[in-house]
Amino acid sequence: MTAAVLLLEAPGIVAVNAVMARFVEAQSMSLDGMDPDAMVAGTWALGVVSGAALVLCALVALLAGLRDRRPGRLGRGLLIGCAIVHGVLGAVSVGLLGWEAFVFLTVVLGLIVLTLVAYGKEPAAPIAEEAPAPA
Repeated sequence: MTAAVLLLEAPGIVAVNAVMARFVEAQSMSLDGMDPDAMVAGTWALGVVSGAALVLCALVALLAGLRDRRPGRLGRGLLIGCAIVHGVLGAVSVGLLGWEAFVFLTVVLGLIVLTLVAYGKEPAAPIAEEAPAPA
């Protein structure tokens, strides 16, 4: 479920950044005298990188579910980072976008955390019994 939600969210993030890049380009916006073309390129880059990160996190969640094991160290790090971003965006979205966006981001945050905690520690390797020494 987490992987599906993250895969559906990725093109949405890219689309939102594409719309923002078009507005920046059409209105020739700038921050502190920065070149508007650099602003457009940065907005596109942020959208593509964010979408790729969400797809990568979805892949980690999907592999964890298929293997029925917790993600590895790098995978857990990616999912933790994704969870932090969703938590911060959820907190900010209440004031800017409303409660619906907050609820969506909180549900995604909950799914990511569930993926992280649903799988306990790896089971310890079975201890091989020592065979008796030959006589």
